[in-house]
Amino acid sequence: MKVSLKWLSDHVDFGDLSIDELSDLLTFTGIEVEGIHSLPANLIVAEVLSSEKHPDADKLSVCTVNDGSDAPRQIVCGAKNYKVGDQVPLALPGCTLTSKDGKTFEIKSGKLRGVESHGMMCSAAELHLSEDSDGLMILPADLEPGTVLSDVYPAVFDLEITPNRPDCLSHLGVARELAAVGSRELKTQPHFGGVKETPKTAEDSEIVLSSENCPYYTGRWIRGVKVGESPEWLKEKLNAIGLRPINNIVDITNFVLMEMGQPLHAFDLAKVKGAIQVRDAKEGEEFLALDGETCALKSTDVVIADDNGAIALGGVMGGEDSGVTEETTDILLESAWFVPSAVRRTARRLDLHSDSSYRFERGVDPHQVIGASKLAEELIFQLAGGKADSDIVVAGKAPASPMPVDLDTDNVRKLMGCDVGDEHITEILTALGLDSFGKDGTYAMWRIPTYRLDLTREVDLIEEVARVYGLDNVPASNFAPYTPASKADQSYDFSRKIQIRLSGLGFYETRNLKLIGEAELADDCATTHRGMSPIRLKNPLNDEQDYLRPGLVPGLLACAGRNVRFGNADLRLFETGRVFTATPKGDEIEHEHLALLMTGGRASRSWHDGKPDPVDLFDLRGVIESLCPGKDVKFKAIEDNRLLCAASIEIGSGKKAAKLGLAGFVPPGRAREFDLEKPVAVAEFNMKKLAAAITGDVKFAELPKFPGSSRDIAMLVPADLANTEVEAFFENRNEPLLVDFELFDVFQDPSGKKLASDKKSLAYSLLYRSPDRTLEAAEVETAHGKLLDSLKTELPVEFR
Repeated sequence: MKVSLKWLSDHVDFGDLSIDELSDLLTFTGIEVEGIHSLPANLIVAEVLSSEKHPDADKLSVCTVNDGSDAPRQIVCGAKNYKVGDQVPLALPGCTLTSKDGKTFEIKSGKLRGVESHGMMCSAAELHLSEDSDGLMILPADLEPGTVLSDVYPAVFDLEITPNRPDCLSHLGVARELAAVGSRELKTQPHFGGVKETPKTAEDSEIVLSSENCPYYTGRWIRGVKVGESPEWLKEKLNAIGLRPINNIVDITNFVLMEMGQPLHAFDLAKVKGAIQVRDAKEGEEFLALDGETCALKSTDVVIADDNGAIALGGVMGGEDSGVTEETTDILLESAWFVPSAVRRTARRLDLHSDSSYRFERGVDPHQVIGASKLAEELIFQLAGGKADSDIVVAGKAPASPMPVDLDTDNVRKLMGCDVGDEHITEILTALGLDSFGKDGTYAMWRIPTYRLDLTREVDLIEEVARVYGLDNVPASNFAPYTPASKADQSYDFSRKIQIRLSGLGFYETRNLKLIGEAELADDCATTHRGMSPIRLKNPLNDEQDYLRPGLVPGLLACAGRNVRFGNADLRLFETGRVFTATPKGDEIEHEHLALLMTGGRASRSWHDGKPDPVDLFDLRGVIESLCPGKDVKFKAIEDNRLLCAASIEIGSGKKAAKLGLAGFVPPGRAREFDLEKPVAVAEFNMKKLAAAITGDVKFAELPKFPGSSRDIAMLVPADLANTEVEAFFENRNEPLLVDFELFDVFQDPSGKKLASDKKSLAYSLLYRSPDRTLEAAEVETAHGKLLDSLKTELPVEFR
């Protein structure tokens, strides 16, 4: 939001505060200053003394101007909208201006078509004071030549107002904050509901209020107005903050909006048929907005209507067919209070945003509705004439004032950690507009001003005291005792350990949004085997972010696709973060997950390996084994409709096996949708289960003192027999001399020529060793023979 220093000065005397000091004061109040636009010092007021045609250019003129110095200055100008005697802005040589695209340029003396020019006369657009670029900016005639223009048009601040402070979305609101924090007096008092007039209860022939989303609606019937151009002071105020003047009636409503933060709207009464109806829209009802767009409405929207249909979208925007024009003579001035959530829902769904909806969405002060309307009425009488039919007509009731809040000043000192006196606390809260009653020692009740919707608890008042008192004035202290590591600390430390280890393995960490679209759910492999379901948002921002992510793989795929499109084909990516799922009973739960993605070549392409083999699941398994040192990582084949070669990642065997997550290949068709042409291996873990499985003391074994003896076996097994079943057999055998085994060859012939197509050949190397002696060949043969007999008995194998 833009606020003008000159406009703020109507409410607060800032004395000799500089622009930077005022910016610091705004920041001190909690309002972020995003930018400051101020005019340069060598930009002055100049009076046009003469204007002659350029001798060598039809579209240029040679002017002499009075710049306040002893001698006239010659300027070559291309504008035609001025006359001799006009006051215009003059940029002197050395003055730096900024173009619309943000680039700066310096004004210099030089020759234009052979004629010397010592400066540049400027338009309002060139000074960013308005969008009017048709000719020079004509300044008020009473300005003295040589006056520095920044004294006439002080700085404009671009402010970021937090959503909990809608009271600061106006010049009056910002001035209130600056007056309170800067210990200055607020010169003007706001127009609140206490204005001296007798509201008239609306009759059915005037206003029919039937929507719960607009509990309070007021109108003023003003007749005989003359619509025309606004006076210079009003246009200047609006131009300064980037609003284009339209006509005196519309400009007055915009002025009150920016002055008090209360949106108003003026209807042309000649275009309104019958009573004003404040109602919910009909399903599918059409509305033509002021921006020329036709909107299809829903029953959750609020409309202001007449007998012919909707003429305004409540709290959002007026209608094209009922707006004020130069032919307007009678108007209806609307001032109302709409339920913030209803306005927010309508504006977002229709993507129709305005200065009014921005304020209604956050919550305006319902008790300034009448006061803002009265201020606008007075200005209309001054600038456009006319006469009101009666005092303001009111339908409904304003929402109740905020409840009083208890405050114990001892709690203020305890929470702030410094000795702030009761009198000082009272001064601060009173300056912020609060009023105390029921005082008893250090305890008091405080009435909350109707514009401070964010003050509902004692701690809110303590925060206000601390904010105005100044956090810099609170002495530093250390009240925190030593505490042992919590579960949250341990979880964070484990996550960091995994991240560092993966970075060392050549992986890059990614961060993705926690919101995904329905199409991305197809890429999720985290909920497949848990009976879980994704969680849909009740009020999604858009169709591409309507689900909380149930897993991390969808985000990794999207990230991999972006990288490949930028030429990064060999990728190692990982992400840690929260995922969200719902149980079959509807309980919503969160988990911390880790996901890995590998695609491209096993190694970078080089002169000695111009075409590296693509990654496969064994590369992924190797990474997982590196994350689980000393643990027996297994991939157990499972059926999965979202991954190819899907496997359950487990540590241990038998009933004690810990299932950590899933791994597999993304189907090629789906991978190609992300421009991923090479195999894409992914895995996703539950971090809590991973930590439980691998955290603990690492056990070391003494190096063997005696040699081992190995035996190789080759066997035919059914093609569908998983290697994990053979490994489980070796692991569960109670053979003390068998210390290790390894699969070193697999052969299969789908054609059936060399080996039956329903068979495959597996070759293992078995290692036997005794911890206390060198084994004799007979001992090894005996142990090996027993093992083969058991293997043949328990599994369908044939030795070759």
